[in-house]
Amino acid sequence: MSRRSRRRSAAPRAAAPPTIRHAAVDALRGLGICLMVAYHLAFDLAWFRVIQADFNHEPFWLASRALIVTIFLALVGVSLVLASRAHRGPEPFWRRVALIAGCAILVSIASYVTFPQSFITFGILHAIAVSSILARPLVRRPRIALALGIAIIVLGTTVHLPFFDQPWLNWVGMMTHKPATEDYVPLFPWLGVVLLGIPAGHAVLARPARVAAMGARAPRWLAWLGRHSLLIYMAHQPLIVGLLRVAL
Repeated sequence: MSRRSRRRSAAPRAAAPPTIRHAAVDALRGLGICLMVAYHLAFDLAWFRVIQADFNHEPFWLASRALIVTIFLALVGVSLVLASRAHRGPEPFWRRVALIAGCAILVSIASYVTFPQSFITFGILHAIAVSSILARPLVRRPRIALALGIAIIVLGTTVHLPFFDQPWLNWVGMMTHKPATEDYVPLFPWLGVVLLGIPAGHAVLARPARVAAMGARAPRWLAWLGRHSLLIYMAHQPLIVGLLRVAL
């Protein structure tokens, strides 16, 4: 082997581009996790008849759920933009989607065991997996994503047709009544929230100093929760229910 060949073979390979993370984004997701855990704790306490609460009709609980879902889904759009700017390629994206889809299936199975009459068919994880795929082509087109996101939200909240009441179309939305399920996040209107997260993600990239300052002020534990949101989502309900069964 020549000296040139040895030098060429010894040259280090180009490092893979780092993942773009923003502590402010992680902290906001961590806040969503805290709100979600509190919401589910209240739900479980009502299920065990420790407290009385109507999660399907009381404005406070409806608004709380809408806020939590909005935080998570808007950050899906933001994260798609950040991952695209990192030039990580398609493999990490599809691995992440496959992981979320697998967790969604586990949630459906577990909810069927617990609530066979109202198990989860298209909940938050299902919506994140499908919306991520549908929104990804618009990551570099924030104006189109903004216009389409607004249109989907308007349609999903104002148009209600009996055609979409069919069980096999529950994932679309625009039905005349909410199906019997413990968690329901249809694409109309919630895909629109994901799409609105795309221009928000571009705004994050356009103001790195301001976003970094916000992240520096956020508690580190909150950002840690945001970085491990999927694990916490999958583990918190079995843990809460198990502790309540022991305590009560």
